[in-house]
Amino acid sequence: MIIFAAHKFLLLLLLVPLIPIGYALLRWERRRRIARFGDPELVAALMPHWSGAKGWVRTVLFTLAFAFFVIGLARPQIGAKLSQRETRGAEIMICLDVSNSMLAQDYSPDRLSRAKLAISRLVDRLEGDRIGLVVFAGTSFVQLPITTDYVSAKMFLSSISTSSIPVQGTAIGDAIRTASHGFSAQSEKSRAIIVITDGENHEDDAAQAAKDAAELGCKVYTIGVGSLRGEPIPVGGDLLKDSKGNIVVTRLDEETLRKVAAAGGGAYVHAGSDEFGLNPIIDDIRRMEDERFSSVVFEEYDEQYMYFLAVALVLLVLEMLLGERRARRKLFD
Repeated sequence: MIIFAAHKFLLLLLLVPLIPIGYALLRWERRRRIARFGDPELVAALMPHWSGAKGWVRTVLFTLAFAFFVIGLARPQIGAKLSQRETRGAEIMICLDVSNSMLAQDYSPDRLSRAKLAISRLVDRLEGDRIGLVVFAGTSFVQLPITTDYVSAKMFLSSISTSSIPVQGTAIGDAIRTASHGFSAQSEKSRAIIVITDGENHEDDAAQAAKDAAELGCKVYTIGVGSLRGEPIPVGGDLLKDSKGNIVVTRLDEETLRKVAAAGGGAYVHAGSDEFGLNPIIDDIRRMEDERFSSVVFEEYDEQYMYFLAVALVLLVLEMLLGERRARRKLFD
C-alpha cells in the first residue's frame, strides 16, 4: 500500500500540463514575430544550427522532471509490514441528540454546534482510549463504531446534523441501548456512555435503559444542554410552531437526566458556556481500570521520495545538457 505523507503537494501536479502548453504558446509567438520580421524560410536559413525538435524534447524532459519532483515532495511511503499494536485506555460511546430542539440558540451558535465542538476538543485529549458515536432523535444508530482512529472520529462528527435522523423525537433510552451494544469484546471494566441532550425524553424509559446498561458493565453519564427558562427553535429561517400555531419552546429537563445518570451509575453535568461538562466526566472515566486493546496496523513505512527526486535530478541534467542546437556531426557521412 502506497501513501503520501505530504499529499497536499500533489496539487502541484495540476501545473504539469501547463508547461508544454506554455511552451507551445511561446513557439507560436516566436513564429509570429519571425513572420513579421521577414520570410520564415529565409530566417530559418540564417539559423541552420537551431533545432525546433530539441526544444520540444527539452520541454518534455523538464515536464517529467517537475512531475517526479512534486511526487518526491509528497513523500510516497510503502507499508513494510503489518504489526499488532497494544494500547491502554477506556471505551467511550457518546450519544448525541440531533433532534430539532438542539437547534435552540441558548448556546453560541446553537446547542448542537456547541456540543460538536466540545466533542472535537475531547477527541484531541484522548490517548489510547477508544471512542464511538451514536446519534439519536426519534430513533438511533451508530454513526461511528468504537475506534482509536481519532481523525475519522472528527470527520464523522463534522457530518452530523439534525437531518442525520429523519424521525424526530428524543429517544434517550433507545440511544443508550444502541451504545451499550456497540462496545468491543475486549472491554469489560472500562465502558462509559455519555449522553448529550436537552433531556426532553418523549419516547421511552431512559432510566431503565441506563440501569440495563449498568448491568452490562457500562457507566452512563448525562450532559444537559439548554436553559431551564426555555428557548424557541429556529427552523428554516422561522421559529418552530405547533399544530395550533404557538411557538414551541424547548427547556432542559434536568430531572430526567439526573435519574438516567443515577440509574447508570454515572453522574449528571449541566453544560456551561465555557466548560461544557465533558472534561470532568473524562477525568472520572480516567479513574477506571484501563483495558488493553490490540489492533493490527501498518508500521515501519519505507520512504520512497529519494528515488523520485533522483529521477527528477537526472532528467534536469539531461535537459540542460541537450541544448537547442543541431548536432554538427552526423553519425553516418
